[in-house]
Amino acid sequence: MTSPGIVAQAPSDGGSLDDLSRGEPARVRQTRSAGPGVRVLGVALSILGALLLGFVLDVGPLGDLRHARDRQVDYAALRGALANGVAPVGGAVRPGTPVAVLDVPALHLREVVREGTTAKDLARGPGHRRDTPLPGQAGVSVVMGRQTTFGGPFLHLRELRPGLQFTMTTGQGRHTFRVIGLRRAGDPQPPAPAAGHGRLTLVTADGTPFMPRGILRVDADLVSQVQAAGAPGVTPGALPEDETPMGVQRSAWLPLVLWGQALLAAAAAVAWTHARWGRRPTWVVGVPLLGALGLTVADQAAQLLPNLM
Repeated sequence: MTSPGIVAQAPSDGGSLDDLSRGEPARVRQTRSAGPGVRVLGVALSILGALLLGFVLDVGPLGDLRHARDRQVDYAALRGALANGVAPVGGAVRPGTPVAVLDVPALHLREVVREGTTAKDLARGPGHRRDTPLPGQAGVSVVMGRQTTFGGPFLHLRELRPGLQFTMTTGQGRHTFRVIGLRRAGDPQPPAPAAGHGRLTLVTADGTPFMPRGILRVDADLVSQVQAAGAPGVTPGALPEDETPMGVQRSAWLPLVLWGQALLAAAAAVAWTHARWGRRPTWVVGVPLLGALGLTVADQAAQLLPNLM
């Protein structure tokens, strides 16, 4: 029973009179700011997500697109050099310079071969090993290419069979090669070519894509006219380790650390922006920034993978 002049009112939010008598609203929404631990976890997850996304895109679809673009650009450059008679034919050639065109009709493979076999060089396409003569010249020339990542130009190399022919075009003309066999670890090496004869060895990773278990070599003898060999750009035995089969480009560590620090700073700034401005401005500014930095860091990390993957 209420006192005269006092009218009991039901709570406007649907709560009971008992709730009001205790001084507690029926529904209370409390917002708590994220603690330092939650913010650190958010920054860590942002960095990890950016790295994983960038790495998958870099060695996958974006790597394929980059490879297709690089192939077109380098093919145009080499075609111009061939037309003007200034294509490299030996000696010291700057790494990354297009030196030949590989055409394997049986595999529907047409690739530009560049000088150098580091992980960075092979990200653009097949590379000529610098301590060997150019294809078509006397001696054994070696061309290396990736099995899976960055377009995987040598993925189907294992499908070649003895007797198949393909061509290599260099500044000395078009040269025809005939496959004599495939080699893996433990297989006998074919006899060295006779003096004045040429051979080409194509090299890539062997095994399951992204999980190589060895090296695959395809040997092919030169059946067209042999050309004079110039001095290799690197003397035999002096080739840096990162240019050998399954080599790792250790020079990528410094750029990786520097770009990683930039990604860490950007992730911290994104966390601060989220706390200061809210979610929407953070997504608009942070996602492109973290994506670009994550892709750059992933590109440097990909160079630490074996160069034939």
